[in-house]
Amino acid sequence: MNSPPREPLFNLPGALTALLVVLAVIHGLRQLISPDLDEWVIWAFGFVPARFDASLLMGARFPGGAGAKAWSFVTYALLHADLSHLAFNALWLLPFGSAVARRFGAVRFYVFMVVTAAAGAAAHLVSHLHELAPMVGISAAVSGAMAAAIRFAFVRGGFLGLRRGDAELAAYVPALPLMESLRNPRVVIFLAVWFGINLIFGIGSITFAGAVQSIAWQAHIGGFVSGLLLFSLFDPIPHSSQ
Repeated sequence: MNSPPREPLFNLPGALTALLVVLAVIHGLRQLISPDLDEWVIWAFGFVPARFDASLLMGARFPGGAGAKAWSFVTYALLHADLSHLAFNALWLLPFGSAVARRFGAVRFYVFMVVTAAAGAAAHLVSHLHELAPMVGISAAVSGAMAAAIRFAFVRGGFLGLRRGDAELAAYVPALPLMESLRNPRVVIFLAVWFGINLIFGIGSITFAGAVQSIAWQAHIGGFVSGLLLFSLFDPIPHSSQ
């Protein structure tokens, strides 16, 4: 009797694969340009809260000009501090982003990632009004994808549920309404652990390539909360009433 075919180790949806390739290509291209040009890229496309503070500018002009006030809400997510920063975000995006990309489809998935990245930037702006350091990284959008995933991940048959099917089927289980999700003990535990980790790391710092950098935990929370609340606007699957 023939044995069933094995599922590939990395069975990623095309939308997520394309996003990861774009992130890798952008980071790779930055390694090929001069340090001065790379610094310009960071300032022009990274998210700089001080760009919105007229009292700090004193006639100075940030790279990117007025247009960067709009596009940097999203483009910062395409840049990373170094390879370890990119790899860390990619590893977190793989399980949760795969489920969300399968469920939403490519267009909804990309729009969702843009919206949660922008929400993360907005949260960072509110909490760092005078900050001159550019913020980079897709972690706010990754947090949004994690929040979206838990809306259906712990439902029976979901990819984190006690009884789950294969990856394709697990991505399409009906999600519970938001308030009902928040009464699920496993969701509550996940939220407590997630927020706790972010607060702990937010108080401290993390090292990338020998340089100590603070964690933009407010951006993570902005992305996560927006993903949790806006999930229903993007979800094409009818919700469960139970």
